[in-house]
This record gives sequence, structure tokens and C-alpha cells, in this order.
Amino acid sequence: MYQWRKFEFFEEKSAGKSNRVPEEVSGRIECCSSGRGKVVIGCDDGTVCLLDRGLKFNYAFQAHSSSVLFLQQLKQRNFLVTVGEDEQISPQQSAMCLKVFDLDKMQPEGTSTTSPDCIGILRIFTNQFPEAKITSFLVLEEAPPILHIAIGLDNGCIYCIKGDIGRERISRFKLQVDNLSDKSQSAITGLGFRVDGQALQLFAITPASVSLFSLQDQPPKRQTLDQIGSNVNSVAMSDRSEFIIGRPEAVYFYEVDGRGPCWAFEGEKKFLGWFRGYLLCVIADQRNGKNTFNVYDLKNRLIAHSIVVKEVTHMLCEWGNIILIMSDKSALCIGEKDMESKLDMLFKKNLYTVAINLVQSQQADAAATAEVLRKYGDHLYSKQEYDEAMSQYIHTIGHLEPSYVIQKFLDAQRIYNLTNYLEKLHEKGLASKDHTTLLLNCYTKLKDVGKLNIFIKSEDGVGEHKFDVETAIRVCRAANYHEHAMYVAKKAGRHEWYLKILLEDLGRYDEALQYISSLEPSQAGVTVKEYGKILIEHKPVETIEILMRLCTEDKESAKHGASSGAYLSMLPSPVDFLNIFIHHPQSLMDFLEKYTDKVKDSPAQVEIHNTVLELYLSNDMNFPSISQTSNNGDLNLGAAGMSRAESNGKFAADRKDSAKEKDSLERRDKGLRLLKSAWPSELEHPLYDVDLAIILCEMNTFKEGLLYLYEKMKLYKEVIACYMQAHDHEGLIACCKRLGDSGKGGDPSLWADLLKYFGELGEDCSKEVKEVLTYIERDDILPPIIVLQTLSRNPCLTLSVIKDYIARKLEQESKLIEEDRRAIEKYQEDSLAMRKEVEDLRMNARIFQLSKCTACTFTLDLPAVHFMCMHSFHQRCLGDNEKECPECAPEYRSVLEMKRSLEQTSKDQDQFFRQVKSSKDGFSVIAEYFGKGIISKTSNGPTGGVRAGSTSSSSGL
Repeated sequence: MYQWRKFEFFEEKSAGKSNRVPEEVSGRIECCSSGRGKVVIGCDDGTVCLLDRGLKFNYAFQAHSSSVLFLQQLKQRNFLVTVGEDEQISPQQSAMCLKVFDLDKMQPEGTSTTSPDCIGILRIFTNQFPEAKITSFLVLEEAPPILHIAIGLDNGCIYCIKGDIGRERISRFKLQVDNLSDKSQSAITGLGFRVDGQALQLFAITPASVSLFSLQDQPPKRQTLDQIGSNVNSVAMSDRSEFIIGRPEAVYFYEVDGRGPCWAFEGEKKFLGWFRGYLLCVIADQRNGKNTFNVYDLKNRLIAHSIVVKEVTHMLCEWGNIILIMSDKSALCIGEKDMESKLDMLFKKNLYTVAINLVQSQQADAAATAEVLRKYGDHLYSKQEYDEAMSQYIHTIGHLEPSYVIQKFLDAQRIYNLTNYLEKLHEKGLASKDHTTLLLNCYTKLKDVGKLNIFIKSEDGVGEHKFDVETAIRVCRAANYHEHAMYVAKKAGRHEWYLKILLEDLGRYDEALQYISSLEPSQAGVTVKEYGKILIEHKPVETIEILMRLCTEDKESAKHGASSGAYLSMLPSPVDFLNIFIHHPQSLMDFLEKYTDKVKDSPAQVEIHNTVLELYLSNDMNFPSISQTSNNGDLNLGAAGMSRAESNGKFAADRKDSAKEKDSLERRDKGLRLLKSAWPSELEHPLYDVDLAIILCEMNTFKEGLLYLYEKMKLYKEVIACYMQAHDHEGLIACCKRLGDSGKGGDPSLWADLLKYFGELGEDCSKEVKEVLTYIERDDILPPIIVLQTLSRNPCLTLSVIKDYIARKLEQESKLIEEDRRAIEKYQEDSLAMRKEVEDLRMNARIFQLSKCTACTFTLDLPAVHFMCMHSFHQRCLGDNEKECPECAPEYRSVLEMKRSLEQTSKDQDQFFRQVKSSKDGFSVIAEYFGKGIISKTSNGPTGGVRAGSTSSSSGL
């Protein structure tokens, strides 16, 4: 033990005036205790003195009349338990008694002295517990207010008291340790309570044995731990509830199962104590008669403090200090230095190992430990002991910035140490992308494939990598370790990196296709979108097969059964993959043709048909551009731009090659078939974009498709415009015959447009004009004057072309004029007759000669009603309606209803203009409205017509 290093980790503190016990403590000090920020001293005159921090006197009181032998300050409550001698009341009763003082309660102010309230007094010795000399005393606080008091005697007995002494609710029992005739070998020299959960145990030591009592058992069981004890009261309890005994040859530690470790500190142990993990010993050296106070750090095997002291009578621990009271009442206060001071002392002596052990044993925070390790590493590094230095730096991972260590070992000669540090950094999951890059570069520079394999392939499970996956792939790829990069990418599920290496670095296209086929459909779709351009360029057929599996239900048909729209909507759409075919339109056409042949009800069939149409109708097989402008933002290549691009290629020289021309014709045939098949008669709108289809047909001069679309959309004028542009007169007339027949839903105005075309043609077209005039005359499409004005613009036409037409029209007009003249004369005669009748009704009297009722045909009698229309009725036959003739009323109402209808019609201007526009002769419609009086000046008065009057008579004619 003498080889243990000695350090000054403790220092002397001020201990009152002149480092002595206050003069107010006048008696001889018999016992001491501490707790709750106080030091309590018991004297032989029965007084108890309380000292504050710095051993300043607070107050004193008379606890016992004779002497205070033992006392203990409790920790949980501010109670003081004393054992002392009082006045003997009777010879049968012992003077020895136990008192409990409540230091928080003082006696009333009227008393002459300051004294705490004594809440309990207990006679220790009774008839059942005979009197003996008290050699040791110990109090344990249980749950308040319960106390466990153990009193050791010189006869080997231990008197135990348990309960609330203040309320006198206690129980007593006796423990027997040794029952030897020689009292010097049976006296209880030390006690120690041990609490382990619910178990309460009591250590007891005599000069002849060490025992352990289990107090939770009834009766308590005794267990002998050792056959050797101690003669002096040099015992203590460690913070791990170990019982410490000091003997001249060593210090022994006892646990519940027997003797534990021992430490061979020679010399008589006057006092033992335990302070913050340190063992405190006051040792008497028999050779020189001096007393030495040592503070032992058992974990680090060093002496934290050593000082020669006078004769020590008491040792206490309070206020974070160790207090030694000497026989001459002098005091020594020793306090522990702070951690920084202790470490500075060790650093100055280059004792880094001791410093590391010290901070670890005192449970310093990890940052402080790392700082010590860093300084030790720096010390070793300065001595060029790089391996040892790195071992220290490795322990700082997680607290020391890695760049601090990395910069020291960047030299090529120390790359092995750097590699080791970076490996540990990755093992603890604290490596950044840069650290991964540096470690992999170290492996590649060292050409250490074995370590590279271990680093890359030793991970446990997918997704649990201790390094940045993307960085590892990138570094391995840059160093041409493609297999390692592929391994990491595959294990981490980075399919895009795996395929990038296969395709761009290794050119293993078949393997890439197999890998894509093994992926889940969603992942496969993403990878094909990214790398499909390369695959289409080198393996078009196989790539199209993969796309077909992705976009159709081949792979899952067994699971999903028949095709359904809901399942198809979950599958990728071919439109999503159009960008990979940007330079390979032929492959795109093959793919889309296969898809449309297999899937008839795709949700994206409109977009697909648009793309296929553009491929079919393109003159030079350009990539679709117009149809994908709204769907794919990255496809902005117009047909003109692609034509210019291809015109610079190898196809420019043989554009008119017969094979290519044949291919173009075949594609146009497919395009026309698609235009027709994708617009079934039962659908109002086609399964493609009509506007786009028209633009494509116009751009690529595809006349057949354009005519089909115009006719399907009922744009008949655009249809004949196509024929007019081509100067196809025969086809133009045939088209008008087919589309200009109003009986079949055609547009007769086409003949007018056709006549206008021939009138502005500027060449001789007499034959065509005569045929056109035949249909115009048949359907009475245009007035003759319009026909003359239209044809007069063509200087090549003569009057003979229309002579017969004009003659026939004049004859028809003459007949119509004659018919109208006769109708006018008839209407004038009718009007004159009506005026005369009206005048007659106004000016002349009417004679009613009917003798029978018009309704019942019986003889007319009074009262009777006669109407101006010459009808007569019994009044009883008319009922309540005497104002109109029942016979004439229906006809009159129909006339009024017709008039109201005409008036209502006059207010519907839209209907009037629709009739004028749709009529062959708009003037006749306007004339009819005038003739019916619909278009006329409205009078301010009522619009009622002439109503037949009635006359009532009570006396007859």
C-alpha cells in the first residue's frame, strides 16, 4: 500500500476562530454528531452545544444532569437523540436514560435558558433489560415518526428500541451476540444498520466476532460473518451499505454474505469514516507515536490526502467538509478541491491515466471525461505515440469534434490510424457524408479490399447502414469499385443507383432489364422512367416487353381475374413513359400499337390515340410533339424542329426512297382506320382530340382524314372548301349532292356556296353551272336576282347558260303574281261585306222573330234573352251566363285565343328571326306577320273585338 501515489486532492478550510472549538463549549467533549447543517457536541457536564457553519457557537442547553455519553442528530427530522446520566430517582432505577429533543420547538420564553423541547424520555435499563455499560449507540430513521435505536453493551447484548418515543408507542427486544465470561471479548464495539428494500439488517462487532441480524424476522436471526472482530470502535458504513471495520493489519469490508475485500493499511485505526466514496482513516503509527489522517481513493488506488494530526477524539462530516476534533479542542476542517483543480494538478505532472480514472470514478459528465481523454491524446501525439494517441481519441467520439482528430492524421503515413478512427466513428453512427467519403478513400488508397468488403457488407439488415449510402455508392463508383457500389445500392434499395452503374458504367443492359423485372411494379415504373432512354436505345424489344407488363395486367391477371376499369386505373399509363422514346418514334409506335391491341378501355386512351395519330400522320416519322405539349412539359420538340433536326441526319438524302414512301402510305392508312374506329357512331365525341387530329391532317396534307373529320363534325362548308382548294369540280358537285340534300339532313346552302365558287372561278364552267342551277331551282335555294349577280362576276360565262333557268323562274313568278291578285280581290270583297254588316248592326234595329228556344227548342216564353246573332233562349236555359250566346261563344273564343297567341308570338323576337333565317324567302315571313296584324302599331285602348249584344225582355215582342 505504500506504493500508492499521494496527491493533495483535499485542502484545509477555516474551522472557526483559531481553528478551535468555541470557548462556550466548556466541558470535556464526550460525543459528537452532525446533520442538517449543524454540529452537535455532548459534554461531560450534561450540556449539548450546537455549532453552525465554521464551528460558530449557536446555543447550548442542559440535556442531562450528569454526562452526555452518546448523541445523534437525525437527518429526516430536526430531532436530537441523546443518551446520558440523570439524577437517580431510586436505587432500583438506573440513572441512564434516552431523550429525544425537537430542535425546531423551543421551550417558552419565560424560562431562564434557551432549550429545545424534550418530546420523549426513556429509561434504557429496566427489570427485563438489566443495566450494563453502554459501548456503542446507533439510531436509524424509518418512516417518521418511527425510530430504530440499537444500544450495544459490554456484555455482548444489544438492546433495541423501535417506535414513536414521543408518544411512548415503542417495542423493546434484546439481541445476544456473544455470551462470554470475559467481558473484554464480548463487548459490542460497533454497530451498523443496513436497509435493503423492505429488509432491515444490523451489523454488530465484538472483539471476537462480526455478526449480522435480520431484524425483519421474528425473532431476529443471527448470522456470524467472521470469527475475528475489533477491540476499538473503528467502524463505518459505506455508500453501498458495506460494513467497514478497521484492524491494525488492514481495513475490512463486510457484506451480508460475509467478508468482502480488504485493504492492507497498516497501523492502529483510531477512526474510520466514509465521505463521497473516499475511505477516511485516522491511523496511529506505533513506531513514532504520530497520528496520520489519510483519505483513500479505493477505486483509483491512490491517497487523495495525507496529513499528520494531533490526537483525534472525534471525526465528523458536514457542510461538504471533513471535521476532525482533537483532544485539546482544536479542530481541523478539510474540504475536497474542485475537479478542475485536481485535473490541473495531474496534467502538470502528466498523470493523464490517473486523471482519466479519477473523472470516471467520480462519475463526471461525459464531456469532462472526453476533455481529459483529448488532452491525454494530445500529449501522446506530441510524443509521436500515434497509436496510443488514437486509442484515446477514439474514446472521445461523440463529444470531441471529429475534424479535430482527422486534421492531425491526414498525413499519408498515419492513414492507418485515421482509418481506425473513421471506422469507429461509423460504428457509433456519428459519421457524416464527408467522413464516409474519407474512409472509403482511405480504403481505396490502401487498396484494402478486405476492409472495404467488411465495411460495405457487414451490415445487419436492410436500411441499418451506419454510413451515408449515397456517399458510399458515389465514392466506390468513382474509384471503379463498381461491384461494391452495386452491392450497397441493392441492399439499401437504391434501385436508381444500381441501374445507373449497370447501364452507364458497365453497359450490362440485359442484367439491368432482369433487375427491373424483379422489382415491384411501382419501383420498376420509376426506374424505367429514369433509364428507359438508354434501354430503348440498346434493347428496344425487351424494354417494350417490360413496359407491356407494367402497363397491362399480365403479371397480376391470376390474382385480379378479369380486366376491370378500377384495376386498369391503378396501373401505370403508357403516357407516363413517352419521354423515353424521344429519339425512337418507331419503338414508340410499336409499343402503343401493342398496348392498344391488348387494352381496349384504357383510362388514357385519348392521349394514346393522339400520340399514335401523330406518329401515323407524320411525313418523316417525327416524335410526337403537339399531342404531348399539355401532358409532358419536357417534350417541347415541334414537328418543324424535329424535321430540321432529321434533315441534317442520314435520312435527308433518301427522303423520297420508295421503301420510305411505302411506309408512309401504310401509316396513313392506319391513321385513317384509327380516325374511323376511334369515333364510333354511338359516341358524340371521338376517343381522340378532334382539334389536334385536324391540325395533324392539315400539317401533313392528309386530305382523306381531313374530309372524314369535317364530314363527321358536320362542317360541310369546310368539306367543300377542300374540294375547291383541289379544283376537283366533279368531286365538289358529288359532295354537294350528298351533303346538300335537306331531306337527308344536309345543308342546301352548300349549293349557294358552290355557285359563288363558280361565279368567282374565272374560267368556263358552263356545264357545272347548269347542273348546279338544276338543284338550286329544284329546292328554290336562291332568288333569281342573286343567281344573276353571282354568275355575272365570271366573264367566261354567257347568258345562254342561265337563259332557260331565267325563263322558267319568270313563268313561275307570273303564276304566283296572278294567284296573289285573285286572293287580294277575294279578301277585299270579304272585307267590304264585313264592313256593311258592322254598319248595319250599328245603325239599324234588329227584329227577333224566333218563337222557339235555341237551346231546348220549346216555345219561347218570358222571361227570354235575345242575342244580336239572332239566337234566342229561355233565361232558365242560360243559367248564370247571360252575356254571350252559347252557340256562338266557342267560335268567338277560338278567334280570341288565336289573337292572343299571335300577340304572344309577336313578343318572341328570337322565333321571328329564326323563321326569317330558315325560310327560303324571308320577305314572305315578314309579309305574313304584317298580314296577321302581328307587326302593327299597338293602340292604347282595349283590344277587344266586336261582341254580340243581348237584350232582355219581360213582356215579349
